[in-house]
Amino acid sequence: QEQFVESGGGLVQPGGSLRLSCAASSITFSIYTMNWYRQAPGKQRELVAQITHNRGTYYAGSVKGRFTISRDDAKSTVYLQMVSLKPEDTAVYYCNARVQGTSYDYWGQGTQVTVSS
Repeated sequence: QEQFVESGGGLVQPGGSLRLSCAASSITFSIYTMNWYRQAPGKQRELVAQITHNRGTYYAGSVKGRFTISRDDAKSTVYLQMVSLKPEDTAVYYCNARVQGTSYDYWGQGTQVTVSS
């Protein structure tokens, strides 16, 4: 059974930093494109950052220059380093594993990030 365990969320003041982790099991992690999405209350889920199997990256404009996605295939883990956090970054953050063009599409349970003073 595929499993994704997210960690690292919490409450942080504006300007602070957090690092999210998502550890996968029971998948061939290295072939997956890994994504971080977020969903704020009353808003649609949006793609925040992506890293492909060959380490190409994409960032949403709202987080470019502040967030960094990385992966460790040996640990089957994807990370999202977030700095200079803003209140508008408050959301539930979800990791997603996907192989484009296939039915392989899995989601983590989500981790809450709250940016508030």
